[in-house]
Amino acid sequence: MTSTILPHTLLSDTKRYSIHDSVIDTVGNTPIVKLHRMSRKKGVDIYVKLESENPGGSVKDRLAVGVIEWAEQNGQLKPGQTVVEATSGNTGIGLAMVCARKGYPFVCVMAESFSIERRKLMRF
Repeated sequence: MTSTILPHTLLSDTKRYSIHDSVIDTVGNTPIVKLHRMSRKKGVDIYVKLESENPGGSVKDRLAVGVIEWAEQNGQLKPGQTVVEATSGNTGIGLAMVCARKGYPFVCVMAESFSIERRKLMRF
């Protein structure tokens, strides 16, 4: 990952204010936040990982990167091939993003009942 830290970073949050070479480099670099007063038991710490901070807004971005990179590494996906997925959810959004960055055509198959907004989100 190639990144440059901008001089105006706040609270030592260097990843959030980095310049990345690719949107794919930002997948998974989500913050972990301690939740205070969530447990009634003393000495119990609870943390959450904010997967909504992934570029596609979901933990499914991780899945999309993993699936595409596994397929590339194992010879299942080659330049010029098209990725087809039957989904209208966050997996499709993640795959659309990864395929757009890596140059693979992406076809998302969904029912006509899905919203126009959801369809537009899959286009690049």
